Amino acid sequence: MVAKPIFRTCGFTGLKIHDEAEKLIKINAVTAIVVLAVGGLFGLLVALTRWPTVHLLPADLFYLALTAHGIDILIVWCIFFEVALMYFASAILLQSRLATPKMGWVAYALMVLGAGITNWKVLEGNSSVMMTSYVPMQADPLFYVGLILFAVGALIACFIFLGTLVVAKAEKTYEGSIPLVTFGALTACIIAIYTISSGAIILIPTFLWSVGLISHIDPLMYKVVWWGMGHSSQQINVAAHIAVWYAIAAILFGAKPLSEKVSRCAYLTYIFFLQIASAHHLLVEPGLSSAFKIFNTSYGMYLAVLGSMIHGLTVPGCIEAAQRKKGFNNGLFEWLRKAPWGNPIFSGMFLSLILFGFLGGISGVTMGVEQINIMIHNTIYVPGHFHATVAAGTTLAFMAITYFLVPVLFGRELILPGLAKLQPYLFGLGMGVFSLFMMGAGTLGVSRRHWDMAFSDLRTPSLMLPLPS
Repeated sequence: MVAKPIFRTCGFTGLKIHDEAEKLIKINAVTAIVVLAVGGLFGLLVALTRWPTVHLLPADLFYLALTAHGIDILIVWCIFFEVALMYFASAILLQSRLATPKMGWVAYALMVLGAGITNWKVLEGNSSVMMTSYVPMQADPLFYVGLILFAVGALIACFIFLGTLVVAKAEKTYEGSIPLVTFGALTACIIAIYTISSGAIILIPTFLWSVGLISHIDPLMYKVVWWGMGHSSQQINVAAHIAVWYAIAAILFGAKPLSEKVSRCAYLTYIFFLQIASAHHLLVEPGLSSAFKIFNTSYGMYLAVLGSMIHGLTVPGCIEAAQRKKGFNNGLFEWLRKAPWGNPIFSGMFLSLILFGFLGGISGVTMGVEQINIMIHNTIYVPGHFHATVAAGTTLAFMAITYFLVPVLFGRELILPGLAKLQPYLFGLGMGVFSLFMMGAGTLGVSRRHWDMAFSDLRTPSLMLPLPS
């Protein structure tokens, strides 16, 4: 006999919440935040080593920390939180039961196991291949096993999300089209399936190569397929955090897009074009044709960027419209001045929008130009760009929605509310300055991944070549 699903009514929002969905949202979100803290610690170690005055870690530990930081922040933290968002955008927003909760726990267990195995092998010191793990660098076989297990768990979560949409439609828990926030989560889910498929195509053969069952992996083929996963995983973030922007605009202001059809079409440009725009990571590869590179980094990228520009204008626009309906009509910007800047939900979201749009978006398009890319690709400009997108954009948006989810899901008020008001400004402005100066240093030629950014070891007498007489 199948147990009848248990629901409760949220005292803050009035939403009907399925208890199994709530448990899975909580555990995935909390795990994500723990991973963010761990990955952030590794990032601090990397920064203190790159700082010439401190130069904290020796070379081997630096690359260990860099590998762990990249995997935990760019992949594990984001995807755990996005799984929580998918469950929220389906079961909670549609006021439906979650499809197959038991499989949700299987997915969670696989993701935790996979992330744990990969981190374990990195910390052992024999898998410091960085997040990209380019061949012919070879990690421990279990490093790849961990990534594959994590990907399988995330894929199961995607299908649970899709199943929940089917359940909600069949049980008529909503009318008409799915809400825009859920549509954004659906976009993220579709991109995630593509991303995980790309990862499977390349990581499974790489695992077989690491155990000696395959003799050779072509480096160019590896890079092309890997970036189908690596770049697209960040587009999951983009689709998800823009859904968060729309959600916060609706929650705080009752705002609706001026044209929801346009916003949905903007999401579709991500599905159609963002993946092919990943070629900007491959512009210096001699094995790819110029026609391929130019198409991907011009027409393909511009169409994807068009979607982000639409969202970047629509979200503030719908907030402005909602504020003006409330009477904030004096001058051009009273609606913005009178926004709840002391509420971390709003300040985190709006700073995320500004930093992602101006720092992340503009720098990404700049890097996509082939001539500029050749000069800056192996410089610190590149991590400056993705810190502006993933940290200042995605992470800050996820922090903002967390301030809403804590009272809704845990039924508790925030502790230290004064500090919570300051946190988005501290993190957002700090990360914005950090990203901007990394990009500035990159234009001056500072290397991207080298342990010693000053290359001081090349000036030691034992390593200096004798000058010709």
